[in-house]
Amino acid sequence: MLEQDIEKILVTPEQINEAIQCLGKKLTDTYQDEEVLVVGILRGASIFMSDIVRAMDVYADLDFMAVSSYGDATVSSGEVKIIKDLDSQVSGRNILVVEDIIDTGRTLKYLVELFEHRGAKSVKVCTLLDKPERRVHKDLIPDFVGLEVPDEFLVGYGLDFKQKYRNLPFIGVLKPELYR
Repeated sequence: MLEQDIEKILVTPEQINEAIQCLGKKLTDTYQDEEVLVVGILRGASIFMSDIVRAMDVYADLDFMAVSSYGDATVSSGEVKIIKDLDSQVSGRNILVVEDIIDTGRTLKYLVELFEHRGAKSVKVCTLLDKPERRVHKDLIPDFVGLEVPDEFLVGYGLDFKQKYRNLPFIGVLKPELYR
């Protein structure tokens, strides 16, 4: 039913899994001798975070934040709002921020600076998808990237439009007539 709204499939479930396994190995190598607090950004990153932490062989605590710069819009408002903060302490800890996609970079820049201000030992960013041509903050370069994607309106595997399509097992391009 949901697939009828998809113009084309951009990333298959197999490609997603391959990217996750590759990222899991890199993250395991990075944090093999350290503990890490993995911070998932709700709601979009929840599916990716579940899969990526299972691909990591390290001691990891998990926590979540909910932030918004989009609401139900298709473009960022430019203002980042914390809806749910962490329950965990950040000071002196290695933080791995997990995102589904980095677009303008406004949200991630805000979060990285926030965690640094809170005294994190280190802050690294892992994203399944990177859309560098939309980046407003050119200095924000994610530490771990699964796949680079073009500037199209993507849904599936956590990515949504008005809270729909997150449950698709692939990442697809939403038909423009549905969001224009």
